[in-house]
Amino acid sequence: MAQKEGGGRVKTGDQLGAKAIAGAPTAGGGVVVEVREKKGPLRAAIPTMPFPLAVICLFLNTFIPGLGTFISAFTVLCGARSELIPQRGVCCVFWLNVAAAVIQILTAVIMVGWIMSIFWGMDMVILASYRDQGLPEDV
Repeated sequence: MAQKEGGGRVKTGDQLGAKAIAGAPTAGGGVVVEVREKKGPLRAAIPTMPFPLAVICLFLNTFIPGLGTFISAFTVLCGARSELIPQRGVCCVFWLNVAAAVIQILTAVIMVGWIMSIFWGMDMVILASYRDQGLPEDV
């Protein structure tokens, strides 16, 4: 069973929502042409930083929700890349990261912001590891 996604991409039934390499055979015998994860503007604004800095931001986000995200916003002004910069510009991406940090800080009282903050830090580390390995960020 295959579904057609917008833009002419085909997803096989057993691989819906999974990340796959284009042209690689799947378990069901079909071939995945391309599967891309759609990210919202806040998540797409997460900067790709050097690995040690990403680990520090994760550590800070774990113990002081939003602080690592706030610091990562300033890395955008210092040249860190983000998926959203070509579309929105550096200034907008900076403010989106500041907004994410404020959301994490304000909702940390009800645990939502704290959990969001930890996941944000994990995404920073994942993006940094892709950067250090030379892999594209959406693999």
